[in-house]
Amino acid sequence: MSVNLEEAAEHPAVAVDIETRPLGRDRTLKILFGILIFVVAIALPFVTKSFFVFQVTMVMIYAIAILGLNLLTGFNGQFSLGHAAFYAIGAYTAAILMDKAGISYVWTLPVAGIVCFVFGFLFGLPALRLEGIYLALATFALSVATPQILKLSPLEHWTGGVQGIVIMKPDAPFGLPLNQDQWLYFFTLIVTAIMFWMASNMLRSRTGRAMMAIRDNPIASRSMGVNNSLYKATTFGISATYTGIAGALGAIVVQFVAPDSFTVVLSIALLVGLVVGGVGWIPGAFFGGLFVLFVPNIAESISKGLSGAFYGLILMLLVFIMPTGVAGFLALIRHKVLRRGA
Repeated sequence: MSVNLEEAAEHPAVAVDIETRPLGRDRTLKILFGILIFVVAIALPFVTKSFFVFQVTMVMIYAIAILGLNLLTGFNGQFSLGHAAFYAIGAYTAAILMDKAGISYVWTLPVAGIVCFVFGFLFGLPALRLEGIYLALATFALSVATPQILKLSPLEHWTGGVQGIVIMKPDAPFGLPLNQDQWLYFFTLIVTAIMFWMASNMLRSRTGRAMMAIRDNPIASRSMGVNNSLYKATTFGISATYTGIAGALGAIVVQFVAPDSFTVVLSIALLVGLVVGGVGWIPGAFFGGLFVLFVPNIAESISKGLSGAFYGLILMLLVFIMPTGVAGFLALIRHKVLRRGA
């Protein structure tokens, strides 16, 4: 198999193909690596402190949200700066159902997913007329407006207004010998595995191929019989579903929702996580989640007064070292290793 190094560096999609293309001699290493990750994931909450377990749980939640954005931007070519709105809708759906209706946290996830799919699909329909920076501006407006809408007096009975909603952290079911943080870690781990498995299968299906065909060449995809409008609106809905479920999980883990937690800053953070992890690469969402959670903390630990400046410097350094994100960086390393071993 021959690989063009320059092409991989300049086009993330090519880098993704290089990274994910199965090679016979790599199969055993991949299986061993998967087993190692599984063992570490199971053992982690028992050998680390509760706060670190909470942080890793939030990384998985951000990874789900970034994956939702990746489905829209990386695999369908639609740009969004408004996914904090869908994260907020999912979070408030879970909080309201738990606080007002007494519904179990488990059932709030599918409800949040359905609600966000409807909102995403309906928003995606008028957004079909917009592309590029104009679509980005429309989604940016959505992200800016959502926190203000949640503060409105007519909705205060449900949303709690500016004070938000406090919810109880669930205990482990069936008498399992786990504390609350450990149980929510495993619960989030299960949900994350399901969401990533579903995304991977969808992208290999006819729907996924149609999504990527629209991204690569909308005119050609239309000529091949793909309903571009329907698929783009549906992809917007699916993307919102993923981010909404992440928001519901975030509300359950954090135990609190408030309008000011879902500003446009969150939308930008998710977009940054997408770029850092690698556009069009599913595992990149985990690297993006790590960046979104830990890099601001690292910058603040260096200097609280200049945390924003150090955050920017770290981001600039990563972009300089990995211009195509972790996906392209790993693909280039793999190519060099294969070339030396050839």
